[in-house]
Amino acid sequence: MERLEWIADTYLSVGTPVQHAAPRFLEIAREMQGHIARRIMDNLEWLRRALGTDSPCRILHVEGGWYATLQVPRIRTEEEWVLDLLAGEDVLVQPGFFYDFDSEAFVVLSLLTAPEIFREGAARLLETVSAAVAALQ
Repeated sequence: MERLEWIADTYLSVGTPVQHAAPRFLEIAREMQGHIARRIMDNLEWLRRALGTDSPCRILHVEGGWYATLQVPRIRTEEEWVLDLLAGEDVLVQPGFFYDFDSEAFVVLSLLTAPEIFREGAARLLETVSAAVAALQ
């Protein structure tokens, strides 16, 4: 049953509204892809600049996609980092274990987020991490 459920989820049919909109989506695909690519690159470049050279966080090499993965200090678990950021800073990131990282501690940020929201959230994340590290010294 588990395998059948997986197959059923994998091959879900496309809903009728999407099927009707598909011709228009295909017409504007190149334009949309350009907007998405620019937003991703702008957010990634901003994050790289914000990290600087003395940040306790390290960005993993980005090969493609629309996520940035930060390695954060192992002074907390990924779950603790994620929950603390959400509850204390209203910042939503995903833990590395969602992506099957073998070790701790990683958080994953969406680069699709609107630039002003991304920058605010990433700044809060970096400030939280820096404050947590400073509190230990």
